[in-house]
Amino acid sequence: MTEEKQKNELWEWTKVLLIAFGLAAIIRYFLFTPIVVDGESMMPTLEDGDKMIVNKIGYTIGEPERFDIVVFHAPEQKDYIKRVIGLPGDHIEYRDDQLYINGKPYDEPYLDKKKEAVTDGTLTEDFTLEEKIQRETVPEGHVFVMGDNRRYSKDSRHIGVIPFDEIIGSTSLIFWPMEDIGFVK
Repeated sequence: MTEEKQKNELWEWTKVLLIAFGLAAIIRYFLFTPIVVDGESMMPTLEDGDKMIVNKIGYTIGEPERFDIVVFHAPEQKDYIKRVIGLPGDHIEYRDDQLYINGKPYDEPYLDKKKEAVTDGTLTEDFTLEEKIQRETVPEGHVFVMGDNRRYSKDSRHIGVIPFDEIIGSTSLIFWPMEDIGFVK
């Protein structure tokens, strides 16, 4: 092989690698990124150590939907993973382990396992939005989030409502551990 041909081949491989790294960076920064669940605040839906894919696409152009599982930048300079309960304009209340949004009861089937395991009271303590954030409704451009493990979750009841621009994206796909691969609700 001639020296010129070797240089040309080296340049071609360099271009391929640069394009591959560039595409990987773009995909990770703008479209999808991995996250590891840290803690038990979303049990039993998500377990500590679950590895998931965060979909950033919808959150760069739209708003979260009720009951989405979202990842956001928390005030503690950490990323949290929680479930969207309240949208802008919603009034949130819990009474006797029942979620009420704008006075209407909502089922939360993802909590059934956890509620069955509780033997001493309710999974979610009674509260109103006014008691937690000193407002009657979730403000525009914000969401009210809660972990599924209601007794052991630091969420909007403690840190307040989350601005849309702090939301990284939604997640519903576990890719590790192998036995848990799949979509969650």
